[in-house]
Amino acid sequence: MKRNVKDSVFTFLFSQPAEAKKLYQVLHPEDTDVTEADIKVITLKNVLSNGRYNDLGLQVRGRLIILTEAQSTFCPNAPLRVMLYLEDTYDRYIQEKELWLYGEKLVKIPKPELYVIYTGSRQDVPDVLRLSDMYEGDAANADVDVTVHVLKARGTSNVLEQYVEFCKIESEMVRRYGRSKETIQKIVDQCIEQGILADFFRSREWEVYDVMSILFDQEKVWEMEKQHIQRETSIEYLAKGRAEGRAEGEAEGTMNALLGSIKALMESMETSAEQAMTLLKIPQDDWDQYKKLLANS
Repeated sequence: MKRNVKDSVFTFLFSQPAEAKKLYQVLHPEDTDVTEADIKVITLKNVLSNGRYNDLGLQVRGRLIILTEAQSTFCPNAPLRVMLYLEDTYDRYIQEKELWLYGEKLVKIPKPELYVIYTGSRQDVPDVLRLSDMYEGDAANADVDVTVHVLKARGTSNVLEQYVEFCKIESEMVRRYGRSKETIQKIVDQCIEQGILADFFRSREWEVYDVMSILFDQEKVWEMEKQHIQRETSIEYLAKGRAEGRAEGEAEGTMNALLGSIKALMESMETSAEQAMTLLKIPQDDWDQYKKLLANS
C-alpha cells in the first residue's frame, strides 16, 4: 500500500494526546469531562507490505472505538475497507482482553463509530456511506450493514477544519513549487502564520518535517516508477498487439495488448482499472468495454 503526505500527517497529528482529545470533542462536544488519559490510540500498524493499516483508531474509556480515514480523493468503497479495519481492531481487542467468545456469558465490546474525513473539492460527496450500497441486487433486507459518516469542511475553526485547510495549503504549495524540503518549510510557515494547527506545528515542527520529507521522497520515487512501468508495459504490450494484429486483425490485437497493459499496471502498481486506463490514456468512452473484458478474463 502507498501512503501520501496528507494521510501520514493526519495519523501523526491525531496520534498526539492533545490533538486526539480535540478530535474526539469535535465528534462528541457533549462529553466535557473527557481527558487525554481517557483516550487510547489503537491505530492499526503493520510492517508487512500486504498487512492492513488504517489512518487512525481511538478507544475512549474502553467503551467506544472510533476509526477514521482521511480522503483527499473521494472513494465510495470506504465502508468495506473500514469494516475490515474494524474486524482487525476487534480481533486485537479480544486478544488483549483475553475474551472467550464461546461461553454462555455475554461478552461486552466497545461500540464503534466510523468516519471519513474528506479534504477534496468535490461538492457532491454524500454525508453517509453504507456497505449495503455496495451489495449486488436488492440490499433492503441485508443482514449486515456498516455506516460510515463523511465529515467535510463546514466553515468552523475546529481541529478537523484546520486539518482540511492544511491539506489545501499542502496541495497548492506542491503544485507551485514541487516536492522539496523548501516546499515543506513553506507549508509549515504558512500554516503557523495563518493559525492553522499552529501549536502542533510549533511544538512538533522537526518531527513533521521529517515525516513529510520521507513521504515526499517516496512520492517522487512512486511517480518515477509509474512513468517507467507505464512506458515499459505500453511498449511491451503494444508490440505484442501489433504481432497479434497481423494474425487476428489490427484492432483486436491492439485491444488485447491494452488489456494486458491494464492488467500489468493493476498488478504491479496496485492501481484500480480506472487508474490504469488513465495512465494508458485510453478514452473514457472505451472504459466499459475494457472493464467487461477484465471481468471475463
